[in-house]
Amino acid sequence: MSFNEKKKVVVAMSGGVDSNVTSHLLIKQGYEVIGLTAIMFDAGERIAQNAARTCQTVGIKHEVLDLREDFKNTVINYFEESYKLGLTPNPCVFCNRKIKWGKMKEFVFNRLGADFYATGHYARIAEYEGTYRLYRASDPAKDQSYMLYALTQEDLAGTLFPLGGQPKSTTREIAGENDITPVDNRESQDVCFIHPPETTSSYLTKRFKEQQGDIVEFKTGKILGTHTGVYNYTIGQRKGIRVSASGPLYVISLDPAQNRIYVGSKEHLSSSCFEVSGVNWQQPEFAGKESFPAMVKIRYNSPARRASIINLDNNKVRVEFEQPKSAITPGQAAVFYDENNEYLLAGGTIGKHPALSIMPAQV
Repeated sequence: MSFNEKKKVVVAMSGGVDSNVTSHLLIKQGYEVIGLTAIMFDAGERIAQNAARTCQTVGIKHEVLDLREDFKNTVINYFEESYKLGLTPNPCVFCNRKIKWGKMKEFVFNRLGADFYATGHYARIAEYEGTYRLYRASDPAKDQSYMLYALTQEDLAGTLFPLGGQPKSTTREIAGENDITPVDNRESQDVCFIHPPETTSSYLTKRFKEQQGDIVEFKTGKILGTHTGVYNYTIGQRKGIRVSASGPLYVISLDPAQNRIYVGSKEHLSSSCFEVSGVNWQQPEFAGKESFPAMVKIRYNSPARRASIINLDNNKVRVEFEQPKSAITPGQAAVFYDENNEYLLAGGTIGKHPALSIMPAQV
Protein backbone atom coordinates (compact mmCIF):
# COMPACT_ATOMS: atom_id res chain seq x y z
CA MET A 1 0.00 0.00 0.00
CA SER A 2 1.40 3.41 -0.96
CA PHE A 3 1.66 6.20 1.59
CA ASN A 4 -1.01 8.20 -0.26
CA GLU A 5 -3.50 5.38 -0.71
CA LYS A 6 -6.92 6.19 0.78
CA LYS A 7 -6.02 9.89 0.85
CA LYS A 8 -8.65 11.79 -1.13
CA VAL A 9 -7.63 14.80 -3.22
CA VAL A 10 -9.96 16.96 -5.29
CA VAL A 11 -8.44 18.61 -8.37
CA ALA A 12 -9.80 21.89 -9.74
CA MET A 13 -10.38 20.81 -13.35
CA SER A 14 -10.51 23.51 -16.02
CA GLY A 15 -10.24 21.16 -18.98
CA GLY A 16 -6.80 22.61 -19.74
CA VAL A 17 -3.48 20.80 -19.96
CA ASP A 18 -2.30 21.86 -16.48
CA SER A 19 -5.26 20.50 -14.55
CA ASN A 20 -5.38 17.39 -16.77
CA VAL A 21 -1.77 16.53 -15.94
CA THR A 22 -2.27 17.43 -12.27
CA SER A 23 -4.97 14.77 -11.97
CA HIS A 24 -2.82 12.23 -13.82
CA LEU A 25 0.20 12.79 -11.58
CA LEU A 26 -1.83 12.50 -8.38
CA ILE A 27 -3.36 9.21 -9.56
CA LYS A 28 0.18 7.94 -10.24
CA GLN A 29 1.15 8.97 -6.71
CA GLY A 30 -1.58 6.75 -5.28
CA TYR A 31 -4.25 9.25 -4.27
CA GLU A 32 -7.97 8.77 -4.67
CA VAL A 33 -8.66 11.63 -7.09
CA ILE A 34 -11.88 13.49 -7.89
CA GLY A 35 -12.14 16.21 -10.52
CA LEU A 36 -14.13 19.36 -9.73
CA THR A 37 -15.13 21.96 -12.31
CA ALA A 38 -16.69 25.24 -11.26
CA ILE A 39 -18.94 26.92 -13.83
CA MET A 40 -18.28 30.63 -13.37
CA PHE A 41 -19.89 32.06 -16.52
CA ASP A 42 -22.09 30.71 -19.30
CA ALA A 43 -19.18 29.55 -21.45
CA GLY A 44 -18.06 27.47 -18.47
CA GLU A 45 -20.48 24.72 -19.48
CA ARG A 46 -18.19 23.90 -22.41
CA ILE A 47 -15.21 23.89 -20.02
CA ALA A 48 -17.05 21.45 -17.77
CA GLN A 49 -17.71 19.13 -20.72
CA ASN A 50 -14.03 19.12 -21.68
CA ALA A 51 -13.04 18.42 -18.06
CA ALA A 52 -15.57 15.58 -17.87
CA ARG A 53 -13.96 13.93 -20.91
CA THR A 54 -10.54 14.06 -19.25
CA CYS A 55 -11.92 12.62 -16.01
CA GLN A 56 -13.46 9.77 -17.99
CA THR A 57 -10.14 9.16 -19.78
CA VAL A 58 -8.12 8.98 -16.55
CA GLY A 59 -10.86 7.06 -14.75
CA ILE A 60 -11.94 9.42 -11.98
CA LYS A 61 -15.24 10.84 -10.76
CA HIS A 62 -16.17 14.32 -11.97
CA GLU A 63 -18.15 16.90 -9.98
CA VAL A 64 -19.59 20.19 -11.24
CA LEU A 65 -20.23 23.22 -9.06
CA ASP A 66 -22.31 26.10 -10.43
CA LEU A 67 -20.79 29.34 -9.13
CA ARG A 68 -22.06 31.74 -11.78
CA GLU A 69 -23.94 33.91 -9.31
CA ASP A 70 -21.04 34.00 -6.81
CA PHE A 71 -18.54 34.79 -9.57
CA LYS A 72 -20.69 37.61 -10.91
CA ASN A 73 -21.26 39.14 -7.46
CA THR A 74 -17.61 38.95 -6.42
CA VAL A 75 -15.06 38.76 -9.24
CA ILE A 76 -16.94 40.52 -12.04
CA ASN A 77 -18.28 43.18 -9.67
CA TYR A 78 -14.77 43.80 -8.30
CA PHE A 79 -13.39 44.00 -11.85
CA GLU A 80 -15.96 46.56 -13.01
CA GLU A 81 -15.94 48.67 -9.83
CA SER A 82 -12.13 48.86 -9.85
CA TYR A 83 -12.06 50.33 -13.34
CA LYS A 84 -14.84 52.74 -12.38
CA LEU A 85 -12.58 54.00 -9.55
CA GLY A 86 -9.59 54.47 -11.85
CA LEU A 87 -7.81 51.33 -10.64
CA THR A 88 -6.31 48.51 -12.68
CA PRO A 89 -7.64 45.31 -11.08
CA ASN A 90 -6.12 41.85 -10.90
CA PRO A 91 -9.13 39.52 -11.24
CA CYS A 92 -7.09 36.29 -11.02
CA VAL A 93 -5.80 37.20 -7.54
CA PHE A 94 -9.31 38.11 -6.42
CA CYS A 95 -10.76 34.91 -7.91
CA ASN A 96 -8.16 32.81 -6.12
CA ARG A 97 -9.16 34.35 -2.80
CA LYS A 98 -12.94 34.41 -3.22
CA ILE A 99 -13.67 31.48 -5.54
CA LYS A 100 -10.88 28.90 -5.86
CA TRP A 101 -9.81 29.07 -2.21
CA GLY A 102 -13.23 30.32 -1.17
CA LYS A 103 -16.36 28.63 -2.49
CA MET A 104 -14.53 25.80 -4.25
CA LYS A 105 -12.29 24.98 -1.29
CA GLU A 106 -15.32 24.99 1.01
CA PHE A 107 -17.09 22.49 -1.27
CA VAL A 108 -13.94 20.33 -1.51
CA PHE A 109 -13.54 19.84 2.22
CA ASN A 110 -17.08 20.24 3.59
CA ARG A 111 -19.09 18.48 0.89
CA LEU A 112 -16.64 16.07 -0.73
CA GLY A 113 -14.68 15.22 2.42
CA ALA A 114 -11.27 15.60 0.79
CA ASP A 115 -7.92 15.41 2.54
CA PHE A 116 -6.32 17.78 0.02
CA TYR A 117 -7.23 20.28 -2.67
CA ALA A 118 -5.03 20.48 -5.79
CA THR A 119 -4.72 22.86 -8.72
CA GLY A 120 -2.51 23.18 -11.78
CA HIS A 121 -0.71 26.31 -10.55
CA TYR A 122 3.05 26.52 -10.95
CA ALA A 123 4.29 27.08 -7.41
CA ARG A 124 5.65 24.90 -4.59
CA ILE A 125 4.59 24.43 -0.97
CA ALA A 126 6.97 23.17 1.72
CA GLU A 127 6.75 22.89 5.49
CA TYR A 128 9.39 24.73 7.49
CA GLU A 129 9.63 24.70 11.30
CA GLY A 130 5.91 24.23 11.83
CA THR A 131 4.68 26.65 9.15
CA TYR A 132 4.14 26.37 5.41
CA ARG A 133 5.97 28.38 2.79
CA LEU A 134 4.91 29.13 -0.76
CA TYR A 135 8.02 28.88 -2.93
CA ARG A 136 8.44 30.03 -6.49
CA ALA A 137 8.04 27.39 -9.21
CA SER A 138 11.24 25.72 -10.37
CA ASP A 139 10.54 27.13 -13.86
CA PRO A 140 10.86 30.94 -13.43
CA ALA A 141 9.04 31.57 -16.71
CA LYS A 142 5.88 29.87 -15.38
CA ASP A 143 6.02 30.88 -11.71
CA GLN A 144 2.51 31.81 -10.48
CA SER A 145 3.26 32.46 -6.81
CA TYR A 146 2.51 36.18 -7.34
CA MET A 147 -1.13 35.31 -8.04
CA LEU A 148 -1.33 33.23 -4.85
CA TYR A 149 -0.29 35.78 -2.23
CA ALA A 150 -3.78 35.79 -0.66
CA LEU A 151 -3.52 32.14 0.42
CA THR A 152 -3.35 31.60 4.17
CA GLN A 153 -1.41 29.10 6.26
CA GLU A 154 -4.57 26.99 6.41
CA ASP A 155 -4.85 27.09 2.62
CA LEU A 156 -1.21 26.06 2.14
CA ALA A 157 -1.55 23.17 4.59
CA GLY A 158 -4.40 21.63 2.57
CA THR A 159 -3.20 22.38 -0.96
CA LEU A 160 -1.10 20.43 -3.46
CA PHE A 161 0.68 21.89 -6.50
CA PRO A 162 2.02 18.87 -8.40
CA LEU A 163 3.34 20.94 -11.34
CA GLY A 164 5.48 23.37 -9.35
CA GLY A 165 8.66 21.37 -9.74
CA GLN A 166 8.59 20.94 -13.52
CA PRO A 167 8.69 23.13 -16.64
CA LYS A 168 5.62 23.60 -18.84
CA SER A 169 7.30 21.58 -21.59
CA THR A 170 7.27 18.52 -19.31
CA THR A 171 3.58 19.06 -18.59
CA ARG A 172 2.82 19.06 -22.31
CA GLU A 173 4.91 15.92 -22.84
CA ILE A 174 3.06 14.06 -20.09
CA ALA A 175 -0.29 15.12 -21.57
CA GLY A 176 0.70 13.89 -25.02
CA GLU A 177 2.10 10.58 -23.79
CA ASN A 178 -1.10 9.83 -21.85
CA ASP A 179 -3.66 11.10 -24.38
CA ILE A 180 -4.94 13.85 -22.09
CA THR A 181 -4.06 16.86 -24.25
CA PRO A 182 -7.18 19.06 -24.32
CA VAL A 183 -9.04 19.67 -27.57
CA ASP A 184 -8.48 23.40 -27.11
CA ASN A 185 -4.84 23.61 -26.05
CA ARG A 186 -4.52 27.41 -26.02
CA GLU A 187 -3.12 29.16 -22.96
CA SER A 188 -5.74 30.62 -20.64
CA GLN A 189 -6.53 34.29 -21.27
CA ASP A 190 -5.92 37.16 -18.85
CA VAL A 191 -9.63 37.84 -18.21
CA CYS A 192 -11.43 34.53 -18.47
CA PHE A 193 -14.94 35.98 -18.78
CA ILE A 194 -14.06 38.28 -21.71
CA HIS A 195 -13.94 36.26 -24.91
CA PRO A 196 -12.30 37.36 -28.20
CA PRO A 197 -12.98 39.31 -30.31
CA GLU A 198 -14.30 41.30 -27.34
CA THR A 199 -11.60 43.20 -25.45
CA THR A 200 -11.46 44.68 -21.97
CA SER A 201 -12.02 48.12 -23.52
CA SER A 202 -15.08 47.07 -25.52
CA TYR A 203 -16.46 45.16 -22.52
CA LEU A 204 -16.16 48.20 -20.25
CA THR A 205 -17.51 50.58 -22.90
CA LYS A 206 -20.58 48.36 -23.25
CA ARG A 207 -20.92 48.29 -19.46
CA PHE A 208 -20.36 52.00 -18.70
CA LYS A 209 -21.01 53.69 -22.09
CA GLU A 210 -18.70 56.36 -23.45
CA GLN A 211 -17.84 59.08 -20.93
CA GLN A 212 -16.05 61.95 -22.64
CA GLY A 213 -13.53 63.85 -20.52
CA ASP A 214 -10.32 65.84 -20.68
CA ILE A 215 -6.79 64.62 -21.29
CA VAL A 216 -4.61 66.97 -19.25
CA GLU A 217 -0.87 67.60 -19.40
CA PHE A 218 0.43 66.62 -15.99
CA LYS A 219 3.14 69.29 -15.71
CA THR A 220 1.21 72.34 -16.92
CA GLY A 221 -2.49 71.55 -16.48
CA LYS A 222 -3.07 72.26 -20.16
CA ILE A 223 -5.96 70.37 -21.80
CA LEU A 224 -4.52 68.42 -24.75
CA GLY A 225 -7.56 66.54 -25.96
CA THR A 226 -10.45 64.31 -24.94
CA HIS A 227 -10.98 60.65 -24.05
CA THR A 228 -14.08 58.45 -24.03
CA GLY A 229 -13.69 56.84 -20.60
CA VAL A 230 -11.14 56.78 -17.76
CA TYR A 231 -11.68 53.01 -17.56
CA ASN A 232 -9.90 52.60 -20.92
CA TYR A 233 -6.55 53.69 -19.46
CA THR A 234 -3.97 52.45 -16.99
CA ILE A 235 -0.87 53.96 -15.43
CA GLY A 236 2.11 53.83 -17.80
CA GLN A 237 0.01 53.39 -20.94
CA ARG A 238 1.49 54.97 -24.06
CA LYS A 239 -0.58 53.68 -26.96
CA GLY A 240 -4.09 54.91 -27.59
CA ILE A 241 -3.76 58.37 -26.02
CA ARG A 242 -4.24 60.03 -29.42
CA VAL A 243 -3.07 63.56 -28.69
CA SER A 244 -0.23 65.39 -30.40
CA ALA A 245 2.89 66.38 -28.45
CA SER A 246 6.57 67.08 -29.03
CA GLY A 247 7.53 63.77 -27.44
CA PRO A 248 6.00 60.46 -26.26
CA LEU A 249 3.19 60.79 -23.72
CA TYR A 250 2.31 58.31 -20.99
CA VAL A 251 -0.65 58.06 -18.65
CA ILE A 252 0.63 59.40 -15.32
CA SER A 253 -2.53 59.30 -13.21
CA LEU A 254 -6.30 58.94 -13.44
CA ASP A 255 -8.95 61.10 -11.79
CA PRO A 256 -12.32 59.35 -12.21
CA ALA A 257 -14.11 61.88 -9.97
CA GLN A 258 -13.29 64.66 -12.46
CA ASN A 259 -13.25 62.26 -15.43
CA ARG A 260 -9.69 63.36 -16.32
CA ILE A 261 -6.59 61.57 -17.53
CA TYR A 262 -3.21 63.13 -16.75
CA VAL A 263 -0.39 62.48 -19.21
CA GLY A 264 3.28 63.37 -19.23
CA SER A 265 6.79 62.20 -20.00
CA LYS A 266 8.21 58.90 -18.84
CA GLU A 267 10.21 60.53 -16.05
CA HIS A 268 6.95 61.41 -14.28
CA LEU A 269 6.14 57.71 -13.93
CA SER A 270 9.09 56.91 -11.67
CA SER A 271 8.63 56.54 -7.93
CA SER A 272 10.49 54.85 -5.08
CA CYS A 273 7.73 54.83 -2.48
CA PHE A 274 4.09 53.75 -2.34
CA GLU A 275 1.55 52.24 0.04
CA VAL A 276 -0.02 48.80 -0.01
CA SER A 277 -3.31 48.01 1.75
CA GLY A 278 -5.20 44.85 2.63
CA VAL A 279 -1.96 42.98 3.28
CA ASN A 280 -2.24 39.22 3.70
CA TRP A 281 0.63 38.00 5.89
CA GLN A 282 1.29 34.57 4.46
CA GLN A 283 4.27 34.39 6.83
CA PRO A 284 2.57 35.86 9.95
CA GLU A 285 5.78 36.63 11.87
CA PHE A 286 6.51 39.52 9.51
CA ALA A 287 3.28 41.30 10.49
CA GLY A 288 4.87 42.15 13.84
CA LYS A 289 8.09 43.61 12.46
CA GLU A 290 8.43 47.39 12.37
CA SER A 291 10.29 47.09 9.08
CA PHE A 292 12.13 44.46 7.08
CA PRO A 293 13.93 44.04 3.74
CA ALA A 294 12.25 42.12 0.93
CA MET A 295 12.19 41.50 -2.78
CA VAL A 296 9.03 43.08 -4.23
CA LYS A 297 7.07 42.42 -7.42
CA ILE A 298 4.55 45.04 -8.59
CA ARG A 299 3.39 43.18 -11.72
CA TYR A 300 3.08 39.54 -12.64
CA ASN A 301 5.58 39.79 -15.50
CA SER A 302 8.06 42.14 -13.84
CA PRO A 303 11.13 41.03 -11.85
CA ALA A 304 11.23 41.46 -8.09
CA ARG A 305 13.35 44.36 -6.83
CA ARG A 306 14.94 45.05 -3.46
CA ALA A 307 12.93 47.24 -1.09
CA SER A 308 12.25 48.05 2.55
CA ILE A 309 8.79 47.28 3.97
CA ILE A 310 7.58 49.60 6.75
CA ASN A 311 4.57 48.41 8.71
CA LEU A 312 1.74 50.94 9.18
CA ASP A 313 -1.67 50.43 10.81
CA ASN A 314 -4.53 48.15 9.74
CA ASN A 315 -2.61 45.73 7.51
CA LYS A 316 -1.13 48.58 5.51
CA VAL A 317 2.56 49.00 4.67
CA ARG A 318 4.82 51.45 2.90
CA VAL A 319 7.21 50.08 0.30
CA GLU A 320 10.47 51.93 -0.36
CA PHE A 321 12.45 50.66 -3.35
CA GLU A 322 16.22 51.06 -3.40
CA GLN A 323 15.91 52.22 -7.01
CA PRO A 324 12.88 54.03 -8.53
CA LYS A 325 10.35 51.92 -10.42
CA SER A 326 8.22 53.00 -13.34
CA ALA A 327 4.43 52.82 -13.58
CA ILE A 328 3.51 51.69 -10.07
CA THR A 329 -0.16 50.96 -10.76
CA PRO A 330 -3.00 51.38 -8.23
CA GLY A 331 -5.16 48.29 -7.97
CA GLN A 332 -2.43 45.85 -8.93
CA ALA A 333 -0.81 43.50 -6.42
CA ALA A 334 2.47 44.16 -4.67
CA VAL A 335 3.96 40.88 -3.48
CA PHE A 336 6.86 40.54 -1.05
CA TYR A 337 9.40 37.71 -1.13
CA ASP A 338 12.30 36.90 1.19
CA GLU A 339 15.67 38.52 0.57
CA ASN A 340 16.81 35.57 -1.54
CA ASN A 341 13.65 35.85 -3.68
CA GLU A 342 12.68 32.23 -3.00
CA TYR A 343 9.42 32.19 -1.01
CA LEU A 344 6.49 34.51 -0.44
CA LEU A 345 6.11 36.62 2.72
CA ALA A 346 2.99 38.72 2.09
CA GLY A 347 1.12 40.77 -0.47
CA GLY A 348 -1.57 43.38 -0.88
CA THR A 349 -3.09 46.00 -3.18
CA ILE A 350 -1.17 49.03 -4.43
CA GLY A 351 -2.83 52.26 -3.32
CA LYS A 352 -3.17 55.72 -4.83
CA HIS A 353 -0.34 56.65 -7.18
CA PRO A 354 2.15 59.07 -5.57
CA ALA A 355 1.73 61.43 -8.57
CA LEU A 356 -1.80 62.27 -7.46
CA SER A 357 -0.47 64.11 -4.43
CA ILE A 358 1.48 66.54 -6.63
CA MET A 359 -1.14 67.01 -9.37
CA PRO A 360 -1.56 70.61 -10.58
CA ALA A 361 -3.86 72.40 -8.14
CA GLN A 362 -5.63 74.46 -10.80
CA VAL A 363 -6.62 72.98 -14.16
